Amino acid sequence: MQEELNQFERNKVWELVQRQTHQNVIGTKWVFRNKMNEEGSVVRNKARLVAKGYCQEEGIDFDETFSPVARLESIRCFLPMQGKFEMSMMGELTFFLGLQVKQLKDGTFISQTKYTRDLMKKFGMEEKSSVKIPMNTSVKMDMDADGKAIDQTRYRSLIGSLLYLTASRPDITFAVGVCARFQSAPKESHMTAAKRFLRYLKGCQEVGLWYLKEGGFKLIGYSDSDYVGCKVDRKSTSGTCQMLGNRLVSWFSKKQNSIATSTAEAEYIVAGSCCAQVLWMRQQLRDYEIEEKEIPIMCDNISAIAITQNPVLHSRTKHIDVRYHFIRDHVENKDITLEYISTDTQLADIFTKPLCESRFEELKNELGLIELS
Repeated sequence: MQEELNQFERNKVWELVQRQTHQNVIGTKWVFRNKMNEEGSVVRNKARLVAKGYCQEEGIDFDETFSPVARLESIRCFLPMQGKFEMSMMGELTFFLGLQVKQLKDGTFISQTKYTRDLMKKFGMEEKSSVKIPMNTSVKMDMDADGKAIDQTRYRSLIGSLLYLTASRPDITFAVGVCARFQSAPKESHMTAAKRFLRYLKGCQEVGLWYLKEGGFKLIGYSDSDYVGCKVDRKSTSGTCQMLGNRLVSWFSKKQNSIATSTAEAEYIVAGSCCAQVLWMRQQLRDYEIEEKEIPIMCDNISAIAITQNPVLHSRTKHIDVRYHFIRDHVENKDITLEYISTDTQLADIFTKPLCESRFEELKNELGLIELS
């Protein structure tokens, strides 16, 4: 606590002023936290003095945020610049927000092994048997109206924990996304399916993303859809991923907002989403003086590719929401190219539907999901 107060004084964070009788004073409180490493050992005891801004009501205590006790002089939102603030050298990054990072000579390995083990313990899966895939290919989940209701809080806690794990485990992204659709009224069947994910993770807790040092910086997008894949409302599922060289850097799996009337429409919509993502990534790469032109987006539907190359809206496309047609402009301007790829080599397949074990393992390897020996 004294270190925290000393830091305020050294950095001249505030200047004490006379209390004004006509204004309320914002109180403060101490927040204590134990900082742990990836093994769960306490490496530092931290104390922070914070203002109790939550005690105020807008329009009564304040119109604009203002503290009558202290005048802030040196707050930086994103970087505590070394020339202004004291910084501690904690060595090479190994553990950050639940992510374990191993920086090796030929690449970087990112995993959430400790977090996964904690999940096993939290949800009582330590003694359960493991399975090879997170979701069977025959599973078609629905609302299960006649099923037995379960505790919503526990189900939501499990789904939230699994969603956080997808930061380094894209192999469960689709399956967790499907179960997340039933959080408003979860049934026993939904919990059984969600716990299967834990059984799958139990058998591959050490798996993470491998980012090879070599391999170039060619940006490639993959887009795929599962036509009317949702049994409840018959909406299709979009799945995309983006590779920088041979490194997976971005991915998502999401149910589409509207019902597609054909496979071509479903594929065209997800291609537009993938286009938006690669254009944003292209802008980020420019900060590193890497210029990408005619970025390829790989699609396994010839009709969807044809729609991007046809400037005329005809009966097959005029009903598609106008916001999805922006991809045509970027194809015409040669910002991106929509290219055909066979379904057998479509990497985004893992984000749209359950797969058999052999296909699932093949795509995991292609995406750089490995167990570091």
